[in-house]
Amino acid sequence: MSVRYHLRDLDTFKKIMESPGQGIPYTVRSLADASGVSRSQIGRLLTGDIDKLDVLDAHAISEALGVAVLVLFIPPVTPKSGHRDSEHNIIRKE
Repeated sequence: MSVRYHLRDLDTFKKIMESPGQGIPYTVRSLADASGVSRSQIGRLLTGDIDKLDVLDAHAISEALGVAVLVLFIPPVTPKSGHRDSEHNIIRKE
């Protein structure tokens, strides 16, 4: 089982694609080329069809966009620490 990172906010992802640190807006194709993540995965992320990516893909997209991975993605919670509620806050086990 691979580690999956949850997209923090779709609108933020779209805004960063439109105005990345390098200044040239990304398309699905250009982000796929820059990150090595498939166009299908990026397209599905942008449409909301999926909201999680493999950890390596999440890091590759963040690096291509010039932002820290935690700006765009939320790492999974470890079983010892609990789970997340609908707003991604950690609910601790007691």
